[in-house]
Amino acid sequence: MDIKVTTSAPQKQPNACLVLPLHSGKKLTGKIAKVNERCENAIARAIKRGDAVSDIGNTLILHELINMSSERVMIVGAGESGKVSRTEFRKICTSMANALCDSGAGMMIIQLEKSLFLKDEKAQWYAQTLAQILVNSQYKFTRHSDKKEPPARLKKCFIVVEKKDLRTCTQAVKSGVAIANGQSLARDLGNLAPNICTPVYLAKEAQGLAKSNANLSTKILTEAQMAKLGMGALLSVSKGSRQDARLICMEYRGADTKKKPTVLLGKGITFDTGGISIKASASMDEMKFDMCGAASVFGAMRAICELQPKSNIIGVVAAAENMPDGDASKPGDVVKTMSGQTVEILNTDAEGRLVLCDSLTYIERYKPAAVIDVATLTGAAVVALGKVSTAIMSNNDKLADALYQAGQITGDLAWELPLWEEYQSQLDSNFADIANIGGSPAGAITAGCFLSRFAKNYKWAHLDIAGVAWKSGKEKGATGRPVPLLMEYVLNNA
Repeated sequence: MDIKVTTSAPQKQPNACLVLPLHSGKKLTGKIAKVNERCENAIARAIKRGDAVSDIGNTLILHELINMSSERVMIVGAGESGKVSRTEFRKICTSMANALCDSGAGMMIIQLEKSLFLKDEKAQWYAQTLAQILVNSQYKFTRHSDKKEPPARLKKCFIVVEKKDLRTCTQAVKSGVAIANGQSLARDLGNLAPNICTPVYLAKEAQGLAKSNANLSTKILTEAQMAKLGMGALLSVSKGSRQDARLICMEYRGADTKKKPTVLLGKGITFDTGGISIKASASMDEMKFDMCGAASVFGAMRAICELQPKSNIIGVVAAAENMPDGDASKPGDVVKTMSGQTVEILNTDAEGRLVLCDSLTYIERYKPAAVIDVATLTGAAVVALGKVSTAIMSNNDKLADALYQAGQITGDLAWELPLWEEYQSQLDSNFADIANIGGSPAGAITAGCFLSRFAKNYKWAHLDIAGVAWKSGKEKGATGRPVPLLMEYVLNNA
C-alpha cells in the first residue's frame, strides 16, 4: 500500500473513499459538517435514520453523494470529540481499515482532525498508528496454497495533516509502514509449517536479509561450533531431532563501533513436542509457534534495516527443534552450560530456557548496553496475564519501565512480574547447580529467575510472549507481537 502524507486532499479521486469521523453531539463540526453541507444534508439524513452512529468503530459507506468527487464517503463512529483514547483510536482505525478492504475502494483519503487527538498529543503518533494498522489490515498468509488470493483493492492512502505537522507525520508514517512490514515477516515465519521453517531455514532467512541490507551482517554457528564453545544446554535440546540447531547472529551497525549495542535475543524452537516429557496431542500443531520470539527478532531487524536508525542492534536467534528420540535428553539428565553452571533437566518440555541460557552467555562478547530476550516460554504467563499482555521480568528497573512505556504507546501491552530473590530457591537441585523447572507455583517467574542467573553481567529484560504471540481457533495464526513494542524501544534509544 502506498501511503502519502499531504496538506490537502488530491483533486482527482477515481475509485476513492473519503473517510470522515463522526463524533457524538447534536451538531456536526469540522470536515464532516462541510461535506454534509456540500452534499445537501445527505449525512445528516443518514444520522437521523440511524444508519450512521457515533459509537466507536461503527462504519457506514455512502455511495455517489451529490457534489462529491469521491465515489464513496465512509462515516466512522469516533465517540466524544477530544476524548478519544489511544485504544479507541486503534479500534476506529481497525474498523475503518477492515471496512475499506471489503469496500472495493482503491484509494482512501482521511484528514487527521484535532477532534481525534487527546489533549497535548502530537499528530505523528496518530499518523504512525494509522499507517501501521492500514498495512496490517492487508496481511494474508498464502505460502502453502496454490489458491490465488485476489490482489488488495485498496492501494493508496492520503493522510491529510496541517502544514506544521507535514515533516514529522511523513517520518511517522514511514515508521508505521516499516513496523507493519516487520510484523508481516514475523507472522510469515510463525505461520510457516514446521517441516519448512527449520533452524537451517531461519539461518538462510537471516543471510537473505543481510544480502539486501548493507548495514546488516550475519554469523551462523553450527552445532560443531557450539560444542566447541561448551553450549551443552542448547545442544541438549536438539539431540533428539534430525534438524541441526543453529545460533543465528544478525548485526546491524548504524552508529559508531564504540557505541554499545542493544541485543535482541529470540527463542527459536521451530517445533516443540515437549521431547521425552511429551505434550498432549491436542493443539500440538500450534507448537510451530514456539519460535515466535525468534520471528519477532527477525521482524524487528527487518524494520530496523528499513528505517536505518543511528544505533547498533544485534539480533540473536537460538534455533532448535525439540523432538523425542533414542538420543533425546531425559528427565534427570545433567548438562553443563557455556557459563560453567550445571543444569538438572527435570522436564524436557522446559527447553526454551535451555537454548536461551547459553545464548545469554554467548552475548556477553558484544558488551551490550542492554539485552532483551523474547520467548514463548511458559503457559504460566498465559495464566497470569491472559492473551492481552506480555510478561516483563528484568534485573534493571529503568529497562523494565522503558519496555512497559513502549507497550503503552504502541498498544502492544506488557506488564512487569517480580524477580525477587525469594523465588530462586524453587530452582534448587540435589544433583546440579540449578534445576530447569521450579514447580507449578509462579512458573513464569521461576523461568525468569533461571534466565537471570545467566544475565548478571549486563542490563537484561525477559519478555514472555506465550499469551500474545499467536491466536488459536478460527483466527489461528501468528500476531507479529511484540515487534511494535521492540521497535518503540529501539527507536527511542536511537
